Amino acid sequence: MALELAEELVKVMTRRSVTLATCESLTGGGLGAAITAVPGASAVFRGALVTYARDLKTSLAGVDEELVDTEGVVNELTAIQMALGAQNRCDADWAVSTTGVAGPTETDGQKVGTVWFCVVGPGVGMSSRPQYTELKHFEGDRESIREQAIEHALVMCLRVQ
Repeated sequence: MALELAEELVKVMTRRSVTLATCESLTGGGLGAAITAVPGASAVFRGALVTYARDLKTSLAGVDEELVDTEGVVNELTAIQMALGAQNRCDADWAVSTTGVAGPTETDGQKVGTVWFCVVGPGVGMSSRPQYTELKHFEGDRESIREQAIEHALVMCLRVQ
């Protein structure tokens, strides 16, 4: 299913002549891999920040260090800052981020399956907010949670295009 969603996203973004970047944590580059599996993805995909390690969220994506220290990495503000960091550093029109817990244990007091997503771009969605965020709670094993997160990130991107 991820490949079909990625194909649709590349098609829509190519037609609109816009670009995309990703900033991933629990998905570990899987979102970028799904997009780049599509022939012609180079027309829209600028690049990815894989900020799996906590410190890379601050050093690569520009997430506020105090936020990470006080709130952890699985929250809405971290997701927003990750997406904005990818958009900025990759010079993309749009960016999407994933931060959450795939397991096997909790992180920062967040249960396994908890994932925050953020999409940023010009005039996101139907509101004047510069970002679109969602919190999801997925069930399943580690790999299933990661797959569901990749698919959901692609669905979110399609919703705002």
